[in-house]
Amino acid sequence: MYCELFNLKEPPFRLSPDPQFLFASKQHARAKAYMESSVWLSDGFVILTGDIGCGKTTLIESFIESLPKDVVLAHISQTQLSPVEFLQALLVELGFRPFGMRKVELLTLLKEYLIEKYDNGKRVLIIVDEAQNLSPNVLEEIRLLSGVEAQKEKVLRIILAGQPELGDTLDSPRMEQLSQRVRLRFHLSTLSKRETIEYISHRLKIAGAGSNEIFDEEARRLVFRYTGGVPRLINILCDSAMLCAFADQKKLVTESELMTAVEELQWVPYIERVKERERAFESGVRRHATGVPLARLNVTEGKEGVKQFDLPPGRAILGRSSGADIVLQSKVVSRHHAQIVTDLQQSQLEDLNSTNGIYVNSQRIRNHQLADGDIITIGRHQIVYRNLRGFDADQETDTEDDAEFATDTTGNNAVSTAEGSENAEENA
Repeated sequence: MYCELFNLKEPPFRLSPDPQFLFASKQHARAKAYMESSVWLSDGFVILTGDIGCGKTTLIESFIESLPKDVVLAHISQTQLSPVEFLQALLVELGFRPFGMRKVELLTLLKEYLIEKYDNGKRVLIIVDEAQNLSPNVLEEIRLLSGVEAQKEKVLRIILAGQPELGDTLDSPRMEQLSQRVRLRFHLSTLSKRETIEYISHRLKIAGAGSNEIFDEEARRLVFRYTGGVPRLINILCDSAMLCAFADQKKLVTESELMTAVEELQWVPYIERVKERERAFESGVRRHATGVPLARLNVTEGKEGVKQFDLPPGRAILGRSSGADIVLQSKVVSRHHAQIVTDLQQSQLEDLNSTNGIYVNSQRIRNHQLADGDIITIGRHQIVYRNLRGFDADQETDTEDDAEFATDTTGNNAVSTAEGSENAEENA
């Protein structure tokens, strides 16, 4: 849109990862060197973490472009998978059609493939992006795969990349065996003020700006103030500021255009956003320490009364079994139908391979991060999720309204789903 005005050959601040635009800061160069070492050394994992928007995916794409020809790559970015689904996704990346196979068949096929490639002088590399979403069971499956050997040498190289929560998971006692297999671990932080200015110049130069800076000094300073050096935020703000300049037919982005973009994005200085997140986190910590629930489920079935279930940090199993944390009495509900994992920041709903599935706001899901007011349908049960983080749980008393609203908005779908499953397996 604005390329002609600024004499550019392409937009410099697109959000989609593009290896040619990779800005090789010292930390990005070091992270790439760690990943490259995984190709030459066959033992252990390489773990790369970084906050949202720090450039992990762009770095990975650049690394992939530089891989030697004897490396066979499996790149997985959809990570909300069960262990079997993960193995299937891995084999699909390697060129197989493994659907309908049992787990033992998947593992046998994969092991034979890895040994065959090793015998032919090939190196197999798995890169898992968004690895913070991997369940502990999938992480354990990956650990076991890393032990496949041929002639006393490991045949699989593994890079796990994800948000900081991945590091927290690996540090948990349950993941000690996997953590001990980690050979290199690196965390990508945000860019400094100087690096932010260099980043802007770098992307403009790649896009064809030459010596034309386009952003004046004050505008660049403000970019750092409002983005904190997060590459994705830099791209968003700079692109918006260039659009503002384009609207006024100005060839230089000044403080005026930059602040107009900030107002349109409704941003505050980055440090204020960080402090707000810290306050929210501390509030969650206090609630946990005082025993106040982080979330609540308001459960109703048909015209029966509403039952409340509080969600403290941890896992809650929903199902027909008497051993479930939240018992849902219905023959169309599996014994262990679903689970909700709650921490200080979120609650994650996961289908435990149930016979009749789960619906959230009328859409069938397998894994879903719950938001306040989400309506979960399991058989004839209507479940309204309430996020209690940040306010007094005693204020949350509108359960009757929740039940009525749930029935009005999803009742038809819920009933049809349940009725269609009357003849489902009762021993699911």
